Amino acid sequence: MPISPYIKSLRDVVGHRPLLLPGVTAVVFDDAGRLLLGQRSDNGRWALIAGVMDPGEQPAETIVREVWEETAVHVVPERVTSVLTQPPNTYPNGDQTEFVDITFRCRAVGGEARVNDDESLAVGWFALEDLPPISELVRQRIEWALVPGTGAWFSAPATRRL
Repeated sequence: MPISPYIKSLRDVVGHRPLLLPGVTAVVFDDAGRLLLGQRSDNGRWALIAGVMDPGEQPAETIVREVWEETAVHVVPERVTSVLTQPPNTYPNGDQTEFVDITFRCRAVGGEARVNDDESLAVGWFALEDLPPISELVRQRIEWALVPGTGAWFSAPATRRL
C-alpha cells in the first residue's frame, strides 16, 4: 500500500518510531442491506474500507474519499458508530503506528463496486449471513453499526482517584 506524502514527510523526521494517526473506517450498506468489503492487498484479509485523514480534511470527507478511491462506490455518511484506538501495528519495513479510528455507518448512493486502486485484491457486497472470514474487530464494528440510534461506542475512561 502506498504511503501518503504527509505520512512520508513525518517518517522522514521520526523514522520508524510510533506514530499516532487519525483514521476512519466505513461500514457501508446498500439498499438491499448488503455490506461492502474489500480484500486487502497487503495481507489478503477481508476488511471494511478504511484510511488515514489528510491534513485539513474532516473525518466524514475522508470516509467519502477513501470509499470512492478504493471501491468506486459513492457513499453518504449517516452516523458515527464507534471511536477507538486500534492496537499498535508494526509494518514489514519497521514503521510503527497506532490509529485513532472513527467508524461511520454509510449508505451507498451510486457507483459500481470494483477494485479501484492497488489497496484491494477484490471488492464485493455481502449479505450479513454470508460474510467471508473477517476479524473480530471488523465483526464488532459491523455490530455497532447495526445498533439503532445515534450513539457511538467508545471506551469509558478509567476511574482515577487523586
